[in-house]
Amino acid sequence: MAGEQRNFGEAGGLLSYGGYLRLPTLLLQQQPQSSKTPSDPPAHDELLFITIHQVYELWFKLLLHELTTVRDLLLTHSRDDGALWTARHLLRRVEQVEQVLIAQLPVLETMTPQDFLDFRSLLSPASGFQSVQFRELEFLSGLKDPAFAARLRTATDAERARLQRRLDEPTLWDGFVAALRGRGLAAGSDDDVRAALVTVARDRAAYGDLWDVAEGLLSHDELSAQWRALHATVVERQIGYKPGTGGSTGATYLRGRRDLRFFPLLWELRTAL
Repeated sequence: MAGEQRNFGEAGGLLSYGGYLRLPTLLLQQQPQSSKTPSDPPAHDELLFITIHQVYELWFKLLLHELTTVRDLLLTHSRDDGALWTARHLLRRVEQVEQVLIAQLPVLETMTPQDFLDFRSLLSPASGFQSVQFRELEFLSGLKDPAFAARLRTATDAERARLQRRLDEPTLWDGFVAALRGRGLAAGSDDDVRAALVTVARDRAAYGDLWDVAEGLLSHDELSAQWRALHATVVERQIGYKPGTGGSTGATYLRGRRDLRFFPLLWELRTAL
């Protein structure tokens, strides 16, 4: 339209790509610990190590955003006809993001154990064990561990408050059970839920949307387990069975978490069909 202010392209001049993404700030966040002076270059692979883990935290932020929304939609879907469609859509997005998380680990494996040892000792006591967002994802998905916040000595007050909020609020499973009730299915006990799941599975003409949500949740569970398993293998390949830099038992601890399940009743359903 004539006289309309142009907001797109260079002529608009209102916002740049780098400004919108805050790239000058973002690209200054990779600060190797192995470099103390300009004449002392950092260990070559420390930039890879930092970048991979920072990217993970960005993906974790997105996953928390999407899965919290899925949980809220499931809790309230009886008052919103489009809620289950949106929940299914977001769970498909979650699945694709989690595929990316798995695909990133082979990039980390291009770092040899010798290259990691060039800077690993400088990381202590920092550790992936201290990732607050990762624990939030576990809590939201149903693996709540009230003792974790107490063990996380490095957490800020704000981080502890976030963890406590996740402990106190409903999980994804709570949202799904509410969705079953919203469709008139009994879900007061685990046995009720088992029966409701069989009903959903055997009558997809009537409950296809609930079935799709259940499958999306199961994919989240499965891909999380795949990531934990591959992560344990990567750690073993890098450091063997040395203790973790944060004081954990390293690969032994990670292997002990490979078979955890967020939604055991969805796995049990396969046997019941």
